[in-house]
Amino acid sequence: MPKTATKKATASKSSKKQQGETEPMLKEFFYDSLKDIYWAEKHLLKALPKLNKAATSDTLKTALTQHLEETKIQVERLEQVFELLGEKAQAKKCDAMEGLSKEADSVVEDTEDGSATRDVAIILACQKVEHYEIATYGGLAQLAKTLQLEDIAGILEETLVEEKAADEKLTDIAENDINFQAADETEEEA
Repeated sequence: MPKTATKKATASKSSKKQQGETEPMLKEFFYDSLKDIYWAEKHLLKALPKLNKAATSDTLKTALTQHLEETKIQVERLEQVFELLGEKAQAKKCDAMEGLSKEADSVVEDTEDGSATRDVAIILACQKVEHYEIATYGGLAQLAKTLQLEDIAGILEETLVEEKAADEKLTDIAENDINFQAADETEEEA
């Protein structure tokens, strides 16, 4: 880091301390990351119904509906985490989730309505979201433990388990049904 950048960073840190702000940088990062995943989960409340509408398979539709209900509970859990931190629940735009959501919209547009291939694309798009959430909740739970916020770590781990289960369910739907239907599909059939 150049010397001028180091001086600016040091000056910024010391001015925060002078203003009475003594939160460790890690806790600030943790809080900021919570705002990010809060936005992501709230965004999913709008995105999942669109994907459900675009899906053909009843099994996939049921899975998406169930995950929408889980997502509502996950939003409530995040609000509980903010409360435990003594903070107002705030959302900060999550660029990663926005990108994953745009990609999901794109694969729906690029596949034929009523086709198993579209369902395969929806599953893949949803699994990308699940993997992002798994990484986020796993990391946040670990940070909560590091910050000695055991209650919060437990709440985040509960959501982590649900995200992993959602990913496994999507894999099962793909491997046991939809992928095989899509493999035999031709453009005239869809």
